[in-house]
Amino acid sequence: MSQPEINFADALREVAQARNINEMQLIEAFEQSLAQAYTRNVEPDKRIEVHLDPQSGELEVLVVREVVEKVEDENLQISLADALELDSGVELGMEMEFPVDREKFSRIALQAAKQTLTQKMRETERNVVFNEYKDREGQVLTAQIVRSDNKGNWFVELGAGEAILPPREQIPGEKLTPGNRVKIYLKEVRKTPKGPTILASRADERLLDYLLRQEIPEVANGIVEIKAIAREAGQRSKVAVFSHNSNVDPIGACIGHRGNRIQAVTGELGRERVDVILWDANTREFIRNALSPAKVGLIEADSESREAGVTVTPDQLSLAIGKGGQNVRLAAKLTGFKIDLRETAAVSDLDAAMQQAMQDEQSGGEPQGAAKSAFDALFADSKSVATASPDDVQQEE
Repeated sequence: MSQPEINFADALREVAQARNINEMQLIEAFEQSLAQAYTRNVEPDKRIEVHLDPQSGELEVLVVREVVEKVEDENLQISLADALELDSGVELGMEMEFPVDREKFSRIALQAAKQTLTQKMRETERNVVFNEYKDREGQVLTAQIVRSDNKGNWFVELGAGEAILPPREQIPGEKLTPGNRVKIYLKEVRKTPKGPTILASRADERLLDYLLRQEIPEVANGIVEIKAIAREAGQRSKVAVFSHNSNVDPIGACIGHRGNRIQAVTGELGRERVDVILWDANTREFIRNALSPAKVGLIEADSESREAGVTVTPDQLSLAIGKGGQNVRLAAKLTGFKIDLRETAAVSDLDAAMQQAMQDEQSGGEPQGAAKSAFDALFADSKSVATASPDDVQQEE
């Protein structure tokens, strides 16, 4: 076939470059599309093959027929006798190709090929987007806010693809504006009939983890380890940290001089409050730290059931519970224990009483005198006033 008026190879090459699609895959899709369209609209009973030379742009549309002894289907077969008249070297079972005249290319066939190719291009683009971002699942990326819909979803532009930021993954109260750039956690990439769906999040605790590593060198280099994070996006988070260097204060390192480090983190999260607490291998001490700023009394923790009863005096009760139960809820999530707060009568010298009682217990004796009375008062008339589990999730209005 002579050089076509339109160089399809050049045209497809430009499209491939513009849409970041593999050129040879696009050419193959074009060949299949044109073959299907020609078969469907011009010669439906024949076997059609299309070949496009990527270098010259020469396009061939061929009717393929098998060489047989006796013809049963003239559309698909040719007799050996007739084949030998055309080519003396043919044998039974071989296939012969017969070029189609250019005049037979109907406008309908070309239009149908265009529609099929457009569909294949979309599928190819979707696969490119899926493959690129599937490998980046779990990363934090900088994205541009694009638009929102009437369901409260926001959409962010990542480059080759667009991600959705549904209401549950947004920071409550945060004002998003088209054109602004924000950091998002790439939570999930999945295939759907309409193409890949990329789920982004600004509420995920792993975004906070990333920001801490970016802003705090001691965390980035492993001197300070983030042991656990509990987060209620836009409101408050608790971060448990531990130092592998006795000369480095993990809380001080995270907060920074005059709070500059933690402020840089909260600034990216809409001024969300971030409490940094000390992780402790001792479960009771870890729970005690997690409930700060409240000062709590005796803690009874069962590692098997992952339940802990915590005694709290009336003056510390509101701090321990927190606004809307937030403090105890975050502490439960941070420690992985179900925490049951039990209110008890105030003890005048609680620390001394507990210390003496523990000393007596360690020495094998029984708590005696005033210390015993004070210690026993922790359990007198106590009642459960608040309970929080690690799986508790605050429901937003």
